[in-house]
Amino acid sequence: MRKRTVFAWVVAVVCFIVLMIVTPTIPQSQEYHDFADQRTFFGIPNALNVISNFPFLVIGLIGLVLCYQENYFKFSLQGELWGWTCFYVGVAAVAIGSSYYHLKPDDARLVWDRLPMTVAFTSIMAIFIIERIDERKGMISIVPLVLAVVIEMRDSLFFDDLRPYALVQFVPCIVIPLMAILLPPMYTHSTFWLWAAGFYLLAKVLEAADKMVYEWTHHIVSGHTLKHLSAALVPVFLTLMLAKRSVDNERQSLLKVWRISWSKVKEGSSNVESHTYSVVQAVESDR
Repeated sequence: MRKRTVFAWVVAVVCFIVLMIVTPTIPQSQEYHDFADQRTFFGIPNALNVISNFPFLVIGLIGLVLCYQENYFKFSLQGELWGWTCFYVGVAAVAIGSSYYHLKPDDARLVWDRLPMTVAFTSIMAIFIIERIDERKGMISIVPLVLAVVIEMRDSLFFDDLRPYALVQFVPCIVIPLMAILLPPMYTHSTFWLWAAGFYLLAKVLEAADKMVYEWTHHIVSGHTLKHLSAALVPVFLTLMLAKRSVDNERQSLLKVWRISWSKVKEGSSNVESHTYSVVQAVESDR
């Protein structure tokens, strides 16, 4: 098992290196900094894009407090506590980094906007490995995941290359929902992971439709502001999951649960059809 783990990491590193060699660099477009809503309120430039980061600070601090509030979240493993602590630190830092960036958007400040989000993403990946695969492997995985954050920051600052950031951001968007569906969970309420993934996907759509949403709302609110609010619901749903969940003794994956539910629906439908057919046959025989 240990050899397989080492082999998996070696393959991942080799794939990353090959990808960096064969793909062209992706420079940061300066158009990205041209947000639709640039209004100033109360002396704050780009006010709504700045203020809409406040929910990240609130939920990040609440999550940190609850992590250490007499084991409110009922963690079963020490690694979980460390993983979720890193996650909530990243969430709270999003409020600071993103606000700092939106006060005066440019490439240098953008790094501090993206870095906390990357910390949160990598923490989630480590948490999944800790909870659903192996605690020790999850703890070890924190090191290369943090290294990925350092590489992403370095390349963004010094090489104007978004490829590492794109990998760190978008790979978890695919891997985390798949892991949530396919891997047997340690706890109940796994569907909250999918709700969180759905709101993050919505946030990315709103980000891409920044100017369009601003026009649709008659310059009331922009897509990027709504993106912040939608993304802030991700840690909200994950916090609700932590508060509501309990240890799942059956440890059935969501896919298996869905299959069982679908089988019951089909069985119920077959029984209804059979009963209907019997009634029809009885009526015809009476005639």
